[in-house]
Amino acid sequence: MKVRIPSPLVSYTGGAKEVEARGATLGEVLDDLNRLYPGFRFRVVDEQDKLRPHVRFFVNGEQVFGIDRALAVGDDVTLVQALSGG
Repeated sequence: MKVRIPSPLVSYTGGAKEVEARGATLGEVLDDLNRLYPGFRFRVVDEQDKLRPHVRFFVNGEQVFGIDRALAVGDDVTLVQALSGG
């Protein structure tokens, strides 16, 4: 399935803003992305397998709050990274 990558993370995907990954759940897709792009998963998921608070995940336009979310072939996965500053 296609996964859209936010600009702050494209350095981990070799500059690609959209990549292909496989998996039946969001967690499996992140594992596949980590296989293809080592270190990617740690940027979006913490040590307790929780989504990092500055990253939002959307599947078919609907926000997802856990990596256990089931996915189907053809689902559209988008990552959005929040910006902060002072």
